[in-house]
Amino acid sequence: MKAKLVHENLHVLDLDASIAFYQKAFGLEVIDSIEPEDGSWRIVFLGNDQSDFRLELTWNKGRIEPYNNGDKDTHLAFAVPDMDEAHRLHEKMGIICHENPNMGIYFVKDPDDCWLEVVPLEK
Repeated sequence: MKAKLVHENLHVLDLDASIAFYQKAFGLEVIDSIEPEDGSWRIVFLGNDQSDFRLELTWNKGRIEPYNNGDKDTHLAFAVPDMDEAHRLHEKMGIICHENPNMGIYFVKDPDDCWLEVVPLEK
C-alpha cells in the first residue's frame, strides 16, 4: 500500500496572524475551513498551486498558553525557486532565526515560534 501525504497540522494562538504570515512568507492561501456553530474552534487549510499538500491550522477559542508543535527538529520545509529573493523577503519580515550557509538553507519562525526550513527548489 502507498499512502498519499496530504497535510500537516499546527495549532495556533492567533489564527488571523498565522494566515497573514503564511500568505506573505510563502504565498499560501486559504483553501477551506471548518468551524462548529458554537465557534469553539476553527480549522483552516492553506495551500497553493505548487503542491497538493496542505497546511492545516487549528485554533481553539480561549487558548492563551503556547502550543508545543514540536521542537526545532520537527519542522516543515518550503522549497522556493529563488533563495535570494526569499531571503530578502524573510529578512525584511524579521523572521529568520537560523542560517546554514554550508547547506544552502535557513530557517524562519512563524507567529507560534515554529521553525520552518527554507530550501532551494530542485529543478
